[in-house]
This record gives sequence, structure tokens and C-alpha cells, in this order.
Amino acid sequence: MTKKVLIVDDEPNIVISLEFLMKKEGFEVSVVGDGEAALEKIAQFSPDLVLLDVMMPRRSGYEVCQQIRANPAWAGIRVVMLTAKGREAEMAKGIAMGADAYMTKPFSTKALVAQVRQLLGP
Repeated sequence: MTKKVLIVDDEPNIVISLEFLMKKEGFEVSVVGDGEAALEKIAQFSPDLVLLDVMMPRRSGYEVCQQIRANPAWAGIRVVMLTAKGREAEMAKGIAMGADAYMTKPFSTKALVAQVRQLLGP
């Protein structure tokens, strides 16, 4: 069965490249541009993994991650936080909120694919 990836980012250029990359890797992909829409889409789309930007309108990535972790029905969803904020404090906060991984922008597409594959397994 094809794994599903939800991309949550408000930067169109990043969305385009992530969507292309994840589809090329064989994932079923859905995209939303803000934190509120992310929660709605998770309920409909049931992703296996969420690529989640931190700085977004309507709800931050931290809030979305916290909501995912608070819902027992979503316990199996993997979360990779993507952000331009690479300081230790932000990374620690992302992990504390329940993120499975934290990558700073700009990131290597190869490293991102490796991270996604590691989290989703074969």
C-alpha cells in the first residue's frame, strides 16, 4: 500500500519542490498551506507522515504537532518539522512537542528523503 505524506507549508516554492520530491519517491501526497487546514486534512487524508513547517498562518507547526500527539487516533503519524529556525531551543521545542525529526531549511533533499524513508520503514 502506498504511504501517504501531507506537506504543510505556506511557502509555494517549498511546497512545489517537496511535492515533486515526495511524488517522485512514490508517495501519495496532499498539500495544505496553514496549520488549521493541516488538522482538517489529517482527519480526511490519514497521512502516514506530515512534513510540517513551523512558521505558518492560523496555527504554528508546534501547535499542529501538539494536536496530532494529543489525538490517540493519530498516534501512528510520523512528524518531520521543517523550519528556518535552526537554534537548539527551537529544535528542542519541536522534539518536546512530539516531532519525530526536525530539519532546518535549507535542507538536502537527499537527507530529507532518507529521513522520511527511515521513519516510514520499507
